[in-house]
Amino acid sequence: VLQHVHTYVPKPAHDPFMSLVPAHGVKLTPKHYAYLKISEGCNHRCTFCIIPSMRGDLESRPIGEVLAEAKRLKEAGVKELLVISQDTSAYGVDVKHRTGFYDGAPVRTSMKALCEELGKLDIWVRLHYVYPYPSVDDVIPLMAEGKILPYLDVPFQHASPKILKAMKRPASAENTLERIAKWRSICPEIVIRSTFITGFPGETEEDFDQLIQFLEDAKLDRVGAFAYSPVEGAKANELGELLPEDVREDRRRWLMQVQEDISAEKLAAKIDTVIEVLVDEVDEEGTIARSKADAPEIDGLVYIDGHFDAQPGDFLQVKVIDADHHDLYAQLA
Repeated sequence: VLQHVHTYVPKPAHDPFMSLVPAHGVKLTPKHYAYLKISEGCNHRCTFCIIPSMRGDLESRPIGEVLAEAKRLKEAGVKELLVISQDTSAYGVDVKHRTGFYDGAPVRTSMKALCEELGKLDIWVRLHYVYPYPSVDDVIPLMAEGKILPYLDVPFQHASPKILKAMKRPASAENTLERIAKWRSICPEIVIRSTFITGFPGETEEDFDQLIQFLEDAKLDRVGAFAYSPVEGAKANELGELLPEDVREDRRRWLMQVQEDISAEKLAAKIDTVIEVLVDEVDEEGTIARSKADAPEIDGLVYIDGHFDAQPGDFLQVKVIDADHHDLYAQLA
């Protein structure tokens, strides 16, 4: 029968390179977690960024294609999906949220619909690079219901209205604080990560003080900060005189010092609680894992010293016994 079939549909030629590629594709991450890219490019024109000039405007991947990849990754042993793009919350905007298809069923091309479908895979799903659109509010109930991780990576970048305007970023510190309070009221366990830029052209002491006040009011869980550095081709280079490098760096250090105190307080509150962790590795001292609050490579770790009976990708229930500014220390519950 196959001979007759191949008379009209020739058998695919053997490719010694591609034939070795597994069904889920080539991964550069450990077996138990993977990045799931849902779009390319960005419609925003932030003055410090050159991504649109390099990668163009937003182009969303078909939702059926994204979900099929997610399914393949789970079948290959992935326990955690990290959803990424240049602007995750804009997913589907470029195609007007048209209806796609997955497993024969219609699915809307939107962040909420994507999260709903990913939530059915029964693995950790973590959202990164979420622009603070109003539509973000729609996925918080999914976090509260345990369908996706209660983790939101939102790059606020600053809090001064003047600097946000110069950056061409939306919102204001007051509105952002209200949004954060609303998210926490819906999902009290939500973890919010963000990044900020210090020493942006035109940033005064008053602007920086507003940023520090915002941090103290918002009490974010995880924060990264970068001293502003000129990028060739970025519009920010035309905004005015560049602040001295030592001023930019001093402000970054001060911001991180303030955040360290906030982080230490939040992590200390977890002592004596039982949490679920995902094992990353086992070394000569014990097991190294992450909680739902910790994305790989950028957030904290959970150390379970003296426990060796674990493998990367295992889920464990542990009791937190100590904490520092960044990490937790635990024992099996």
